[in-house]
Amino acid sequence: MEHRALAPVFFFDLEPVQMLHDYAKAVYNHPNGSRPVTGAGLERGFRRMPVRVGVIGGSGYTGGELLRILLHHPDAQVVYVASRTQAGQPVAASHLPLLGLTELVYEPADPGSIATRCDVVFLAVPRGASMDVAAELCRLGVRVVDLGTDFRFRNPETYRYWYGADHRHPELLADAVYGLPEMNREAVRKARLVGNPGCYPTAVLLGVMPFIKAGCVDPADVVVTAMSGVSGAGSTPAPMYHFPECTENVQAYGVPGHRHTGEMEQGIAAMLGGGGQVSVSFVPHLVPMSRGIQATIHLRLTEKLTTADAIALMQEHYRFEPFVRVLGENRLPQTKVVAGSNFCDVTARSDPRTGRLIVLAAIDNLVKGAAGQAVQNMNLMFGLDEAAGLRSPGLYP
Repeated sequence: MEHRALAPVFFFDLEPVQMLHDYAKAVYNHPNGSRPVTGAGLERGFRRMPVRVGVIGGSGYTGGELLRILLHHPDAQVVYVASRTQAGQPVAASHLPLLGLTELVYEPADPGSIATRCDVVFLAVPRGASMDVAAELCRLGVRVVDLGTDFRFRNPETYRYWYGADHRHPELLADAVYGLPEMNREAVRKARLVGNPGCYPTAVLLGVMPFIKAGCVDPADVVVTAMSGVSGAGSTPAPMYHFPECTENVQAYGVPGHRHTGEMEQGIAAMLGGGGQVSVSFVPHLVPMSRGIQATIHLRLTEKLTTADAIALMQEHYRFEPFVRVLGENRLPQTKVVAGSNFCDVTARSDPRTGRLIVLAAIDNLVKGAAGQAVQNMNLMFGLDEAAGLRSPGLYP
């Protein structure tokens, strides 16, 4: 029997039995069984049932960041945390900052149990590990946000090209929504499966979007240089991330053909409506800091644009966005300023000598580049305040 995912529903102050009756009736009668009941006047005299949240892969950096955000989310309750290697252990034992804040214990990942206890599940697992779990959870009626790479591409051939393997559930790719809210907000609201964007593509796509949409740059000539903190590689040790190797050192990697290149090209093509040639040259660098991404994007202008014009275009494009901050001519984005926050700071500078526009963007790779954006997507999927649980400034200095 298919399980229906139960979403937050508002109640009057009724007797408990009547409340449960109305809750079940409201969810059952909704067309997809998982959208919240909303309407005029709901801010007064009602209580919201929290979204029941599960996290699979909770022991890594991204899983820990999800828990840090969700444990103080006003409309969500973490009820299930799974770990393949730490089942039976307290969650706070592997995430020391959570000591005293949660008594959750890691459990095995059991889709059947998850379906009876969770409305939404975040998958924070390595490449390839999300496919089967996401397919089963979707079949059982649970909404899924995958923070890995398995559901970011819509075309299985594109996935095979960049990841060198066949997708085991290509039928889900057409339904999965690319979870960049600033680009796909309405689609995310209706999604049952969201592919959370990668960290580098998040910064780059938010940087270029106003100019691609305006048609004032050449999408076939996009050059990106970006730097990332070591946490972007995950918590599994490797020689490149060993302290003596990465401290006092800057290393390029994945040259050429880093896998996030295809994600950037897909995003730009979507901004163009699927037409036109898109080409991105991307070189990432590992820098000796824990978290943060700084992207510098070189775009060839197809029409005259001053720095003031470029900034005004960005300000207009992002004027209603809660997490994109456009900096003026006197400031440039810094990773330190956005660390620990869900903000993306962007700006641009015109270079008339070369005919290029230089766009700069900074995010926290673990927040707007991963867990924070995932929670932002969850908020949209369940009709919550998009910024719920995410209104935190960066940690500075």
